[in-house]
Amino acid sequence: QVQLVESGGGLVQAGGSLRLSCAASGIIFSINAMGWYRQAPGNEHEFVAAISSSGNPYYADSVKGRFTISRDNAKRTLYLQMNSLKPEDTAMYFCALTRLASMTPFGSWGQGTQVTVSS
Repeated sequence: QVQLVESGGGLVQAGGSLRLSCAASGIIFSINAMGWYRQAPGNEHEFVAAISSSGNPYYADSVKGRFTISRDNAKRTLYLQMNSLKPEDTAMYFCALTRLASMTPFGSWGQGTQVTVSS
């Protein structure tokens, strides 16, 4: 059974930074592409960033140059370093297995971690 546990969210002022983590179990983490998605109230899940099994990153235009996705296969953990945060980055952030061909998630969601950016 796949389990994804996100952590690292919080309240930060605009321009600040946060580092999110996603601990995975129940999957062979090293062979799977993974991604970060976010959901603001009333909106659908939005693609943020993804990373291939070999470490190639992909980003949504809205976060390119500000966010960095990475992974530690030995720790089965996915990361998202978020710098220069903006109020519009406020959302619940989730990690998920990801289809790189379409940048879409599949499988189960974790509980997410809330990121709130104040202006």
